[in-house]
Amino acid sequence: MSTGPGPLSTVRPAAQGLALVVGFLVAVEVASGVLQGYYTPIFPQIADHLSISEGDVNWFEAAQLIVSALCVPLLARLADLVGHQRVLLLSTAVTALGSWVLAFAPSFSTFLIGWALQGAYVVWLPLEVAIIHRRTRDSGRQELLTRRGAAVLVGALELAVIIGALSSGLLVDTLDMNLILAIPAMVVTAVFFVILVGVENSPGEATGGIDWTGLGLITLALGLVMAGFVVLRLQGVGSPLAWALVVAGLAALAPFWRYEAAQAEPIVDVRLLATPQQWPVQVTAFLFGIPVLGGQIPLSTFAQADPDVRGYGLGADSAFVSTLIGVYVITLAIGAFTLPLTSRWLGVRRALMVSCLLVALGYALWIPFHDSTGQALLNMGIAGLGSGALVAALPAAAAAAAPPDRTGFATGMTNATKTVGGAIASSIFAIALASKGIEGVTEAEAPLSGYLTVWAVCSVASLLAALSLLAAPKHAFSDRPQSVRANSPSSST
Repeated sequence: MSTGPGPLSTVRPAAQGLALVVGFLVAVEVASGVLQGYYTPIFPQIADHLSISEGDVNWFEAAQLIVSALCVPLLARLADLVGHQRVLLLSTAVTALGSWVLAFAPSFSTFLIGWALQGAYVVWLPLEVAIIHRRTRDSGRQELLTRRGAAVLVGALELAVIIGALSSGLLVDTLDMNLILAIPAMVVTAVFFVILVGVENSPGEATGGIDWTGLGLITLALGLVMAGFVVLRLQGVGSPLAWALVVAGLAALAPFWRYEAAQAEPIVDVRLLATPQQWPVQVTAFLFGIPVLGGQIPLSTFAQADPDVRGYGLGADSAFVSTLIGVYVITLAIGAFTLPLTSRWLGVRRALMVSCLLVALGYALWIPFHDSTGQALLNMGIAGLGSGALVAALPAAAAAAAPPDRTGFATGMTNATKTVGGAIASSIFAIALASKGIEGVTEAEAPLSGYLTVWAVCSVASLLAALSLLAAPKHAFSDRPQSVRANSPSSST
């Protein structure tokens, strides 16, 4: 593929050939879907394999999400500097390394390290959206084509989640666990070569370097908060040390924000994030991360809980959990594929708000209705429709409200804020699902009250996400001229 303008570029629209580019990127999202769907049905078996409790499985998710949240700003900035394809290759190589570590991890700590490294895949979708956004720059329909491309990618992602979930659920009782865990590693390794061959390498458009001081400050802030949650898990909610760490982490955000605002090329462009076009999208992504990332493992462990033993749960085996996930992911795919239609009918902002409300409703229904498979499917289906649309819409919405040299950063930050929300939620949920000190509940089991807390938090977070979008300008995500965003990234529309 050409990396710059050539003779053909003068006789055909910039958007022509987009289908071929999206086709290669779909292969990347297939691998992403396998990673996101494959492990969920077998989390209880992974817990047994590592001799840990159900609640402690949430720490895997927390570790991966916090590492993802830290690497996304770095990789997104690097992509704007050196090119999106190169960073896509780098993140894929790290993801493959983490996946292979999981396959042969001998202990909880080693598995935790591999799981954290695997989190580099979280930057894939934002980088892909940025590639499409750049590719369609001269089409005259940049935002529309970007949303359509994102919808196709997310649709492929969700369908691949079904394949991953069904595969692991069927294989877990027939193959050795190490071999089962090696399958995703093979898929990611193959995708590295797909990107190398099929995705064009365009140079970055940003200038400057990497703001390592800013990265260190945000790492310190998030590290203190997460350390506080770990101490809460170990010592209980009455621990002064735990709350001191959380408060210190939150306080560290103030000097981080001041430092970044004074930098010409910050690792986190806080000035852009503070614009009326950007902050509602990023806040929505943060709150959306709570149910879509933090709520995954609790749903899997609840579904496999035996109601005759615990008094709650669906009593499903891994294969049937795979089927439940498949049905759920179909609704995510429907939500993603219908995004262009709902955006045209309602406008982008209203479509986002409706999606948030669907997620809030789906999780709220879990609180009174969690006793049968039919109720579970209804709840998951409603939440899935909204979640699928949000996964596709948020990166495109951020790109639409960013200048051309910051599209990688803006789209990446939707995943960074989403993963921060998910990491914090996973830590809180691990504490909520801890059974220590609860009469009649063994240490390996989680109390029903913990699950009710998880669902309530997910629902409230989604409702707050819908409310945050009310602050966005009505036409923040429309097809505005590129020059408007390029010349005035901090202006209101």
